[in-house]
Amino acid sequence: MPTQRLTDLPDNVRHLIEKASGSRVVDVGTINAGLNSAIAARVTLDSRTLFIKGLPLNHPRVWTQTREAQVSPYVLGIAPRLLWHAEADGWSLLAFEYIAGAHADYTPKSPDLPQVMASMIQLSEIPAPALELKTMPHRLRTYVDDPADLSWFAGNHLLHTEWNPHNVLMTADHARFVDWGWASIGAAWIDPALWLLWLIAHGHTCEQAENAASDHPAWDLAPARGLDALARTQHRLWDSIADQSPDDWAKPMQAAAATWEAYRTR
Repeated sequence: MPTQRLTDLPDNVRHLIEKASGSRVVDVGTINAGLNSAIAARVTLDSRTLFIKGLPLNHPRVWTQTREAQVSPYVLGIAPRLLWHAEADGWSLLAFEYIAGAHADYTPKSPDLPQVMASMIQLSEIPAPALELKTMPHRLRTYVDDPADLSWFAGNHLLHTEWNPHNVLMTADHARFVDWGWASIGAAWIDPALWLLWLIAHGHTCEQAENAASDHPAWDLAPARGLDALARTQHRLWDSIADQSPDDWAKPMQAAAATWEAYRTR
């Protein structure tokens, strides 16, 4: 479920930012993209500009803030640098270096796609960190008919898993990935497979989307039965998300997941 976004920083949040940064807040610009943070803002200080994201400490997904802080040191160069993580006054805040960039364009023939893939390949080369991250078999366990299907998703690779184009910033030289709260461990081919669903939702055919995903070296290791099983789980997952969503933001992904499953089982 999306988290309601605040349009103004509460005074206690502003004070927490100033205390953690050691600098005065000069200007605040709310960032509307994204679904998971109560606060997402460009904050200009006396000394620099930050990107701040935050959740109340009593929010059911506040653990994603801690997860993102834990993963951040391992993804330097692929993600913006985390400067600090503060929990006080009822809030969990993450402060990142501010990177100006447009969100990725996932439409067919987009010039962003090769850069997104290049950064995804770079991610696949990072050894899985010694953190207690969720595994993909664990995350998908409620979306399988046959528990044996979960074995296809096991692996020891660090995965981003959340390929909404709002989580991909295009800079002058490469793609940067943000929002690592759902980073997980699993088979390396899962990230390009999850990415292709977003490509389908943005106008690719299933064949075009799988061809784009096949540029990832791990795609050649993806077992056909594993891809079939993932397509089934994603259809059920997005059906569940769409059923619980109060608006239509998930409908394109629900349709994409249904289309991919039908393509895999034709």
